[in-house]
Amino acid sequence: MSGDDAAPAGGDDSRERSVYSAGSVHRSEGLGTDPTMTPRRRANPLSLPNVLTYLRILAVPAIVGILFWPRDDAMRWWALAFFVAAAVTDYFDGYFARAWHQYSAIGRMLDPIADKLLVAATLLMLVADETISGFALWAAIVILCREILVSGLREFLAELRVSVPVTRVAKFKTTAQLVAIGFLVAGPAGDAVLPENWTTAIGLALLWIAAALTLYTGWDYFRSGITHLIAEDEKEP
Repeated sequence: MSGDDAAPAGGDDSRERSVYSAGSVHRSEGLGTDPTMTPRRRANPLSLPNVLTYLRILAVPAIVGILFWPRDDAMRWWALAFFVAAAVTDYFDGYFARAWHQYSAIGRMLDPIADKLLVAATLLMLVADETISGFALWAAIVILCREILVSGLREFLAELRVSVPVTRVAKFKTTAQLVAIGFLVAGPAGDAVLPENWTTAIGLALLWIAAALTLYTGWDYFRSGITHLIAEDEKEP
């Protein structure tokens, strides 16, 4: 899933905690203040959650290379296999990090980068081979622009030790986005299996749903972040 919409593979840094309430962003609180909370331990760079993140990054050039291949149904299925495998690692790296109470700086850095590389590179390749074309291009543009907006916002807020937590709608958006891209990667190969080009049609419909949810969550993140930024500007020097 997209890195801004999921807990990083490395887990939360022990020095900070995000709180989301009524659409607002709050300063971090120490994790150590809750005696019932299981302490996290720093993960090795070669821990399983981190390795899964590395594999997701390595899957990106593989998917791009396969989609560069001339129109061939077998290559489409291979591209889909790599994409699904990469998307699955996005779930399991966070799952294992939380289950084993691990965190790591490299995991926190690379997890969102891996997600954005996977989504952006695959979308661009689908546009290049015209699986996504015409008016549907706007859905892809909305998704990519939102990723840039939220990334910039999070980077700036991170300097202020403020984090923007993930909402349930953002998780739905990520799911719709990944499923949509999966259908579109199958594209012509899937259309040869399902009648009436349903594979591509389903993918495009889900892409528009993901774009609509993207607009909503992007605005929600922006509104939450801008409130804090205005408060920072109003502070006395």
